Amino acid sequence: MIERELVLPHAIAARARDMADTPAIVDVAGSSLTWAGLHDEIMRWSGACQAIGIGSGDTVVTMLPNSIDAYLVWLGTAWLNAVEVPANNMYLGETLLHILEDSQAETLIISARYVERLTGIAERTTCLRTVVVPDTTDGVPALPYRLIRGEEFLSAPPTSGLVGPEYHDVSSLLYTSGTTGPSKGVMVPWAELHQAPQVMPPDLIESGDPYYSVYPAFHLSGKVALYVAAVKRGSLLLRETFSVGEFWNDMRAHNVKAVGLLGPMASFLMAVPEADNDSDNPVEKAVMGPIIPNVDEFMKRFGINRVATGYGMTEIGFPLVSGWNPPNPRTCGQRREGPPYYEVRIVDDVDEPVPVGTPGELVVRSGDPWVLNRGYWRQPERTAESWRNGWWHTGDVFTEDEDGWLFFVDRKKDALRRRGENISSFEVEAGISAHPDVLEVGVVGVPSEHGEDEVKAVIVRREGSKLTEPELIEWLIPRMPRFMIPRYVEFAANLPKTDATFRTQKFILREQGITSATWDRENQPAT
Repeated sequence: MIERELVLPHAIAARARDMADTPAIVDVAGSSLTWAGLHDEIMRWSGACQAIGIGSGDTVVTMLPNSIDAYLVWLGTAWLNAVEVPANNMYLGETLLHILEDSQAETLIISARYVERLTGIAERTTCLRTVVVPDTTDGVPALPYRLIRGEEFLSAPPTSGLVGPEYHDVSSLLYTSGTTGPSKGVMVPWAELHQAPQVMPPDLIESGDPYYSVYPAFHLSGKVALYVAAVKRGSLLLRETFSVGEFWNDMRAHNVKAVGLLGPMASFLMAVPEADNDSDNPVEKAVMGPIIPNVDEFMKRFGINRVATGYGMTEIGFPLVSGWNPPNPRTCGQRREGPPYYEVRIVDDVDEPVPVGTPGELVVRSGDPWVLNRGYWRQPERTAESWRNGWWHTGDVFTEDEDGWLFFVDRKKDALRRRGENISSFEVEAGISAHPDVLEVGVVGVPSEHGEDEVKAVIVRREGSKLTEPELIEWLIPRMPRFMIPRYVEFAANLPKTDATFRTQKFILREQGITSATWDRENQPAT
């Protein structure tokens, strides 16, 4: 059992008592809160949510930029035992409608910059009743909801005397990519979030030091970042979005010694022309996922001493960890030892363990309760399928060497990951298929020079269509989140199909990769 004080809202309350005046969360844009100030603001937002009728068990969709406010609304609702449903702030159109409808939320808390996205879908929502725009007092588009602006919303008194969540309660409902359907809501317990900071090396940060994160609060990694600060008695340093140009300026200005980086971020930093002062920065340690192949050059160029990695997903937390400077940069780590007592196997299609060196699916379970997800929201069949035989099936193919190091090989499922964003091929296909000139489409991931995937769409046009690749992209831009828009487009006469079920054979599309007929959106002459 996790001690109550270690559940994040209670951990923050503890830091407010014993580190009251120490910085807790700092936005490079200028705003900041001490641990006492953070706790006070959380209770203020909790009071605001309670005053508009949010209570225990309610789902509340939020759509805010990566900011201190995004953490305040999450933890404010948590004290009410409500469940925050953070929407990726790139969602729009059908993708946004899906999360509003599937979550059954009656309340949406949304930044003014995103409100316009509701105009095209408002008439099709069936659950949403109240829209809160906490960062405006100005006019917003006419919408068929109860509208509450910032001044009114935050005028309620803070809550007090609340019991707050237990380790087995749901911390948030995080939507992650579907493989044969729309994105699924993962019910993430507080115990799963709590174990995540334990994957970090124990000497990651010292008490009072900042931990730099550009992971957004609508991602598991963004939520874990604040947990890291609370557990390790440091602070969280935020930037709304990753900036290659400002990264090292942030490091120097805030004396950052430890950072969390996606592999593609490190790759982008390496792509910048070298400068004489590259190593003149305070960063000593980086947690990188995955580690880039040229990590030794990265460390030498920027004066970084230690790099660590791990493997995790929204449904299971982080069962693999490498420690500092693993012997092979391709590894995702080894099995974690001690609490929460993860068990990890690599298995074949009937869940039998495979020999060392043989590819198979990674499956996971834990000795401690509530460390893995509580299932998919309103999808008992999907939950049972993934939990079959008492093991969580990740859908990822791994191999293991003789020394117990595990290596990612491929994904069994059709979800993609591009620059830190999980993408459902189904949702991209649905968006492209809505174009009147598209007969059918298959979407796959192809390797990116920055690590992870790039999105490729193979499209069969309707007879007589003269649709071009630039025309398709232009049509998609206002209708699809930016990170989902394909980089590569290829028109084909047909898609490879199975004989019996007539399903698209995506493994063939993946094997074909980039061909002479493939159009690259990022490699076109300037106009």
